[in-house]
Amino acid sequence: MAKPPLTFRRLSGLDRSGAPPPETQAGQPLRPWTIPNFIGYARLALVPVFLVLALSSDTGTDPLPAVLFAVAVWGDYADGIAARVTGQYSRLGTLLDPIVDRLIILAGVVVCWRFELLPRWAIAVLAGRELFMLLAGQYAVRHGVELKINWPGRWSVWPLMSAIFLALCGVEDVAAVLLYVGLALALWATVLYGVSAVRQLREPSRST
Repeated sequence: MAKPPLTFRRLSGLDRSGAPPPETQAGQPLRPWTIPNFIGYARLALVPVFLVLALSSDTGTDPLPAVLFAVAVWGDYADGIAARVTGQYSRLGTLLDPIVDRLIILAGVVVCWRFELLPRWAIAVLAGRELFMLLAGQYAVRHGVELKINWPGRWSVWPLMSAIFLALCGVEDVAAVLLYVGLALALWATVLYGVSAVRQLREPSRST
């Protein structure tokens, strides 16, 4: 089957029509040594550096940790673009990306909680949701359940990451509004993931 042309919409991730790349499907080799995965490894390495710098600051709003957080966040778009340009899709990338995204969010939540940069009740709900998704994702992998990211999940990333970044920059009022929007979308996505997982676990082929 011919690959669709690499238009701007497809390159930027706005157009996700068509079947997922076969290299990303369950049962395919991990293929860890790809350019997109190296970007993922770099994003993962930034998490502890960000935490150390941010938690050792006086207010949690020093410029360098905020910049590192932004770099780690935008790296998600960079590895997606790299995969589409090079064609280096991999099963590991599919598994690694959501884990790194959640670790970045949790790192930001820890800093925001420590310095009360965002409403603590909301970031507690967000932290609980991200921890749940990490554990549920591992359970899904072990039981052969394929949780494909849904649109509310995609839409939640921008307001959540922006809320944490703006809080790290000291723009707390706007950050709080974006946090509420992102949190609502994330919880909606979680419900949809749960429905999909239950449906897959109840498939007749799994009980035979």
